[in-house]
Amino acid sequence: MNITVRISALIYPTEVEERVRTAITNLFPIELHLQDFGVPRLYSEGNLESLRKLHMLLREVRILDTARSVLLAGIRGSTTQFSLNKQVAFIGGVNFPAVEESLGSIYVDISAESKEDLLKIIDWLAPQTIDGKPIEEIEL
Repeated sequence: MNITVRISALIYPTEVEERVRTAITNLFPIELHLQDFGVPRLYSEGNLESLRKLHMLLREVRILDTARSVLLAGIRGSTTQFSLNKQVAFIGGVNFPAVEESLGSIYVDISAESKEDLLKIIDWLAPQTIDGKPIEEIEL
């Protein structure tokens, strides 16, 4: 399955680049690049392997239902978009902010070749649950 994962976060003047870098890499084991178009940001592209740590953390922090609803709500064609809280990520946790955060968030786009492939990725990342337990775990 061919997917592209894009991850980025702006670095605001009140933030330390290394802390933002740590927040991102706590969730995604990727190599980050610094871009500066007026406001610096860290950016990277990855593949399915980039999501394996997030896959594990969603189960550890027991937020599969929330994750699934956020991922499904973010679908546009064969892409889903969502954001994650930087401060929670810095300490190794996962949180989907309800509104835009004052210091910005970690932005994630997951694109697949088709909507069907994207839905498989969502089913893998955040499967349907009963009483918080996955009904079926699939392998990718």
